Amino acid sequence: MTNQSTSTGIQEAIAAADEKFMETFNGGDAAGLADLYTENGQLLPTGSDFVTGTVAIQAFWQGAMDMGIKTAKLETVEAEGHGDTAIEIGKYILSGETGNIMDRGKYVVVWKQVGGQWKVHRDIWNSSLSAQGD
Repeated sequence: MTNQSTSTGIQEAIAAADEKFMETFNGGDAAGLADLYTENGQLLPTGSDFVTGTVAIQAFWQGAMDMGIKTAKLETVEAEGHGDTAIEIGKYILSGETGNIMDRGKYVVVWKQVGGQWKVHRDIWNSSLSAQGD
């Protein structure tokens, strides 16, 4: 059973980590984004195999930015702590330069506390848009 203060603390810590992710993404800093992941962090994107490690994660996010994605907005729906690990479920919106929505969907992130800092360990998401882009 989770006590309320622990649950609130995890929510606040993950919200702060998400804020850092959004600021870094919106600043166009793919290397900075990769640094927000654990050393052996993994992305599990739709339509792709595992993307593992700092270099591959940086290249993935740089590719997304090069496709025209300029902003990422994350919204935590739920965050639950388990010692030095936390699980977050949320929603995302990816937008282009003019604010046009390029993708929106949902995600699950497994966070790990490394050196007192919450870092993304596993990052899986999928689009809520249909193949026709609705």
